[in-house]
Amino acid sequence: MRLPGTRYQEHGWEHVRKLLGHCSLQALAGACPQLLDDAAEADSLAAYLDAMAESLHTTRRSARASAQANSYGDTALELALALVCELQARPADWSAFRHAVAAEHARCGAFWDAPGGEAALRKKANDMFAVLRDKVDSDNYQAACGRPCSPNRIYAYRMLDTAAGEIARIFAAWHEHPEQVAAILGREPGGVPIEARQMRGSGACRAEWVVRWSASLERFGGGTGPLHTKSKRFASLKNSPDKIQAMLAEIGEYEELSSNGDCDRLLDAAEATEWIEDLWRVLDESDAAQAREDDAVPALVSEPAPGETALASAVCLPPGYMELARSAKDGASWTARTLAASSLPVYLAVYLKMMGGADDTYPDAWLDPTTGQLPTMQQLAMLDQVSLPTLRKRRDQAIARLLENRP
Repeated sequence: MRLPGTRYQEHGWEHVRKLLGHCSLQALAGACPQLLDDAAEADSLAAYLDAMAESLHTTRRSARASAQANSYGDTALELALALVCELQARPADWSAFRHAVAAEHARCGAFWDAPGGEAALRKKANDMFAVLRDKVDSDNYQAACGRPCSPNRIYAYRMLDTAAGEIARIFAAWHEHPEQVAAILGREPGGVPIEARQMRGSGACRAEWVVRWSASLERFGGGTGPLHTKSKRFASLKNSPDKIQAMLAEIGEYEELSSNGDCDRLLDAAEATEWIEDLWRVLDESDAAQAREDDAVPALVSEPAPGETALASAVCLPPGYMELARSAKDGASWTARTLAASSLPVYLAVYLKMMGGADDTYPDAWLDPTTGQLPTMQQLAMLDQVSLPTLRKRRDQAIARLLENRP
């Protein structure tokens, strides 16, 4: 979601949230009993902020911290640090967090030491930062637009943007969800719904679709929709389609305006990928022709192969990517032993093919900081100094070895 002045967007918030949650557990290790002491509130906040700054600094080179977290180029680390600084200026949010911890302690005792306690503590810290995020974005929105905006309204903007994205996804896969599409449209689509082609952003979404989508979630296995929960957070929206439409239009208008600057960058990236594929194809053809030449022809002295640092930099990965990714492999695992003869790019290409670009089990060192996912096949081909077809062939051979030798 893009709105004037706001920096926290849903596609990058996952990186920021996980980074803050991870560092919060480190910062709160051994300090939870102090949270129960009202007299030590200021001291506990100061200690937490110092520990968070140190923990975030320690993780600054990780893939998650370096990942781009919004469409303006801010990293997850930068946005996380901004929220930690805001917390220092808003001690009331820290007080609310402390009271939430104290309430849980009153029910369950020292829950942070119990099985699953870390997850409960991390969730409370993440909830604190989510509330703080909406306060920061609402303040910045007011400064940019000169219009009043509460944190709850910012949260409603996020919900509507998410709803529009989900509706677009359902429309695009209409043949898989015909009944839900009919429920959202209020009619049988009768083939490819024209709305699937018209949904090009949040601004093209209609308010009645959002209301019907929310109502349809419980029926189609998605739980209770945001407009139909017992919570009063969106109560004013449920019966105000005009208000929903105006908010969707505002999101869509600024989304279109601000995304105009992305076109050239995306076009350049696509052209660069095609150029690299052509380059490797020509080089492979040249190598094959060279091998067929008469041995009497003196071979040209080739330039030394670029180092791993240069290769990583050439595909927009951190300079030490290869070394860190290699050290993050679990050498004792069955997969690593079976693919011991394969290069690291082939090894990662196997995971990319079999598990996809994003998976919670991937070490941070394997991920591209820009996307938060495994490098693309084009990037891996350049790291392995082979063409894309060659990498695909080696990847498929490695997968075949795994299938042949599976226990």
